Amino acid sequence: MQQFVKWTLEAIRSEGAMLNWLEESRYDWTATTAQAIDQILAGKTVVLITDHKRSWFGNYIVSMINQLTHERPMIPLVCIEGIYPEFDSIVGGESIDMLDDLLELSYKGEYFFWYVGRGNDRRADIAKRHSDSYLWIMDEDFQNALTLRSYDPIIDIKLLQLYRLFNMTLNAMLFGEVTTDE
Repeated sequence: MQQFVKWTLEAIRSEGAMLNWLEESRYDWTATTAQAIDQILAGKTVVLITDHKRSWFGNYIVSMINQLTHERPMIPLVCIEGIYPEFDSIVGGESIDMLDDLLELSYKGEYFFWYVGRGNDRRADIAKRHSDSYLWIMDEDFQNALTLRSYDPIIDIKLLQLYRLFNMTLNAMLFGEVTTDE
């Protein structure tokens, strides 16, 4: 079994110039992604949240992650709007606490958040409150997060590239080709 950091560098380079931009951020990528995939492998449900501008990407993830062509076990993933359609009406800590309680009851603590979007968006608040969240944060430096820039002219392409790498990583870890133990 290969170590994850080395495997990631090889995967980035195998994609050619397409993923060169990620090579300098690969340590942020490996730290956050390893934690997320370890949680998936432990059976936790992924609760996906995006800011409004990236809602298309959330729909893409949901439609792609469990395609039968992957020939792997299905991944428990739900969008926050599927759990609580009134998610946008949540304002303040008490409302977030109530949503946390709902998720705790529903998933018995076996869930984590995957957030993609701007760091200053209200929708990021719930995921940022949990240390085990998988964060692709834009325009803000945040501990244990992959940092991106929303004003990058090719941000949508980069998100699709990151998802492709995530999917490759998920397969490699599910099938024992790579390990996060270092």
